[in-house]
Amino acid sequence: MNENQRLEGQQVQTENSSDKKSSKDYSKYFETVYTAPSLKDAKKRGKEEVKYHKDFDIPEEFLGMGEGRKFYIRTYGCQMNEHDTEVMAGIFLGLGYEPTDSVEDANVILLNTCAIRENAENKVFGELGHLKHLKREKPDLLLGVCGCMSQEESVVNKILKTYNQVDMIFGTHNIHRLPNILQEAYMSKEMVVEVWSKEGDVIENLPKVRRGNIKAWVNIMYGCDKFCTYCIVPYTRGKERSRRPEDIIQEVRQLAAHGYQEITLLGQNVNAYGKDFTDFEYGLGDLMDEMRKIDIPRVRFTTSHPRDFDDHLIEVLAKGGNLMDHIHLPVQSGSTDVLKIMARKYTREQYLELVRKIKAAIPNVTLTTDIIVGYPNETDEQFEETLSLVREVGYESAYTFIYSPREGTPAAKMQDNVPMEVKKERLQRLNALVNEQSAQSMKKYQDQIVEVLVEGESKNNPDVLAGYTSKMKLVNFVGPKSAIGKIVKVKITNAKTWSLNGEMVEENEPVEVK
Repeated sequence: MNENQRLEGQQVQTENSSDKKSSKDYSKYFETVYTAPSLKDAKKRGKEEVKYHKDFDIPEEFLGMGEGRKFYIRTYGCQMNEHDTEVMAGIFLGLGYEPTDSVEDANVILLNTCAIRENAENKVFGELGHLKHLKREKPDLLLGVCGCMSQEESVVNKILKTYNQVDMIFGTHNIHRLPNILQEAYMSKEMVVEVWSKEGDVIENLPKVRRGNIKAWVNIMYGCDKFCTYCIVPYTRGKERSRRPEDIIQEVRQLAAHGYQEITLLGQNVNAYGKDFTDFEYGLGDLMDEMRKIDIPRVRFTTSHPRDFDDHLIEVLAKGGNLMDHIHLPVQSGSTDVLKIMARKYTREQYLELVRKIKAAIPNVTLTTDIIVGYPNETDEQFEETLSLVREVGYESAYTFIYSPREGTPAAKMQDNVPMEVKKERLQRLNALVNEQSAQSMKKYQDQIVEVLVEGESKNNPDVLAGYTSKMKLVNFVGPKSAIGKIVKVKITNAKTWSLNGEMVEENEPVEVK
């Protein structure tokens, strides 16, 4: 560690004395320097000051490090991970690296990982196995693991023991340290591990390489304090830390000036934004009200928690304008008893009352959700409550999952007593209902005119364009390539279960948009 790192006391780094290609067991040494995720410790939040840094600069000694070198980042998981990848790509370019879409051409490969489910982690371990031969062929290749998996003690121990082709591991709180980490990986014969046990500070003016120039993610806060019993995110992302509104507003105005058509405000629990401010009262509703004044056609936010969805936010969203009438509102279960075990801190009735308020204020709102089936102790009756809630709310789509235990969470200690065949049967029934409701919601678009933000060519046919409506409905249609990046009118000719087909309407043709 250098002197600044030692003084901060925030990061953990292992420097093993033996060659990293040996089979030495590092677990004992690693445990002495790594702070494992702990529900007890994590709930003591708020006593450590989070610093706010206005300016990020790449240290001069690292400039030019990447000349003649190429980088490749593979991203797993949520929009926050995608945004982190944009930041890392910006740092790479600042160092002089060039991007490549081929692992074979890369001099640095990073896997930006997700820890939300076991399947996501297994994909990463599988990819590490596939990349082992590449490391043999190119000994100078740097292979790194970052993101949420890096914040888990068991995962890092597994990599240290089994995947000695990995050169560096770093966490979610110290992405801005990438130049230092790369330099140490080039200089060291051992695996470089830098994982901060303390949540990261808020750092502004990080460089970004955004994917395209049509839609943009704008992070407004970090972390989550909700501690749902199944979720690893509070441990991998840390406590809630909000960016200052003036910095967010400035970033969005710059995006508008550069012609972006849509922004999505991001946070693990986005509508808890501002609750950590101690100098003034300011929440997501206030921020969204500011977004209405900015000349950008579409504004969204994700992901929200029902506990923090307050009346002021509903009031602001009801003003419409560039605030989209699509809300993703994760419920997770329709049973109050299961919600209690999940530590969601709301009841079925409270959730339905929130939905009633939203629908009263925004009559044409589209609601989508997340649902977990087969949670420990979930009975047939409790699952039926979930089905009935789905019908009552009328979700137009849903992300549905079989419960997956995450090591380090309270739920992982519960007896997983719902047989897998029962979980799969429940998931099938739930998906059938969601599909039915989605198909029904799509029928109302038949022969109607909708506004579509055109994102590019269809994945299945380069002669077809694809984009989304304000309600996040996928529309495929034939049109000129010049329409990409614009909001155009499309008449729907075929309404399917999950997408719409249509024909572009000429600009001078008078139409009524639905």
